[in-house]
This record gives sequence, C-alpha cells and structure tokens, in this order.
Amino acid sequence: MNPILALIITNIIWGGASPIFKFALENIPPFTLAFIRFFFAGLIFLPIALKNFQKINFKRWIEIFLVGFFGIFINITFFFLGLKKTESINVPIIASSGPVFLYIFSILFLKEKPKLKVFAGMIISLIGVLTIVLYPLFFDGKKILFGEIEGNFFIVLATLGTVIQTLIGKDLLKKVNPYFVSAFSFLLSSLLFLIFVPSELSSWSFSQLTINGWVGIIYGVFFSSAIAYFLYYYGISKLEGQEVGIFTYIDPVVAVIIAYPLLGELPNFWYILGSIFVFGGIYLAENRVHWHPIKKVINSYK
Repeated sequence: MNPILALIITNIIWGGASPIFKFALENIPPFTLAFIRFFFAGLIFLPIALKNFQKINFKRWIEIFLVGFFGIFINITFFFLGLKKTESINVPIIASSGPVFLYIFSILFLKEKPKLKVFAGMIISLIGVLTIVLYPLFFDGKKILFGEIEGNFFIVLATLGTVIQTLIGKDLLKKVNPYFVSAFSFLLSSLLFLIFVPSELSSWSFSQLTINGWVGIIYGVFFSSAIAYFLYYYGISKLEGQEVGIFTYIDPVVAVIIAYPLLGELPNFWYILGSIFVFGGIYLAENRVHWHPIKKVINSYK
C-alpha cells in the first residue's frame, strides 16, 4: 500500500473521531467507552506484538506504561470530558497546538535554543488556539468557566498528554517495535480506565446501549484504534519524519464535514479566525502547509 495514502486514510479516520465520539457520548459513559475501545484494540494488536516480541528491561516497560498513561489515559480522559462540553470541530484545531507545546517544552526541559522564525510562528499559533479556547467569552458569556471554555481547556490538557507521550516515546519507538508498544500501552491504559467503570455502571447499563454507543464502540475499536494506528505506523516507517505532520491538516476538514450532518455544528467567526492563526503560525514556523497531502499522493503515482 502507498504510505501516503495510508496516512491520508489515517487522518480521515482521526479527523472524524471528535464528532463521532461526541455523538457516542450522548449514550455511553466516557470511561466505559474508553475501556472498551483500548482493551479490545489492544487484543487486536496483541498477536502482532507477540510475533515481534522483544526482551526489554524494566526501564522500557516503565516507558511503555508512561506512553499509555499520558498518550492514552490522560489524553482520552480529557478528550472525552472536553467533548461533552464543547463543539467537536474545536478539537482538531486545538490539538494542532501540539507543536507549540512541544516547542516550549523542548526549550524549557531539553535546553534547545529558540529560533526567532519558529518562535514567532509558535506564538501566532498559540494566539489562534487561545482565540478558539476563549471565544465563548465573546460569543456567549453564560458559558464562561463551566461551559464551553472548560471543555476547550480540557482539550488543551488532552493535547498536553500527547505532547508528553511524544517526548517519552521518541527514544522508545526507535528501540522497541511500535506494534509491541501499541498493544501493551493500550492494554495497560485500559486497566486505568477500568478503575472508573464500576461507578459509571452504577447509573448506566449495557441494556441502555443505542446506535450512538455502538457507533462509538465500533469506530473506536476497529477504525480509530486498530486500523488507524496500523496504517499510521506503516506510513511513518516509509516516509521522512518531517513529512508526516502535514497530514494532520486533513483532520479539521473531516471534522467539519462530519459534524454538521451528525451534530449540527458549523464553524463560527472565532473558529475561522483561530484556525487562520493556528495554521498561519505553523506555516511560518515550518514552511510546509503548501505540501498538500492530496498532491503528494498524486505525485507518488507519477
């Protein structure tokens, strides 16, 4: 399979995740859905992981656990909690702030020297993220703190979980098979979700499961986890690392396309303004927005 096409499919799946999971959370509790999603996705990856079994030391197991803790448990916990309070189309734009936080952390903790052009681009992107996170202040004052702003802030925390996962997993994935890491980080993190499931089942039961919940379960286990991660790891194994990030620009487009018929969500002025700042800042910092994914896949067949 063409690696570029694999990454396009991956980001189409991940782009649709926020509206589809918001639709699912109208019926099924967040920790129950998270446990089912990652436990069964982990089981799907387990045969591949065992086939590529590696003897690793205790330190590597701790790193695998931390990858799951921050990249799955923290990320998905705040992702689901945020989805219940904010519009799903906000999620992929706020998540695009990942490079901003990664850049800040690299300066603070890795002692990397800031570059003026990159710094300016990251600041512009950060302004865009803050515009989307805080727009209810201007759009609807009644939503302050306990409404949409809180949901947007949860999505920021979810993004921070992914950033920390990236910092921890950067070295790990060079030395341990990625499917091995996925299987065991999925399974270990699902046990953390399981801690909160009994309290949810005290007021909800599987007999209440509707089409909303089934869509979330099927999409979460098979599409957003198993298929997407498999294609993602295949794609990044064939392409340069700096080329992989361009495909995330697909996510917000897919989210908007799905969110309107499914949830009735449409971009407002603040969403559009914030998006311009986010992607304008990334363009200034990285000069790669013009490498459009569709153009790349067409060129790859020439």
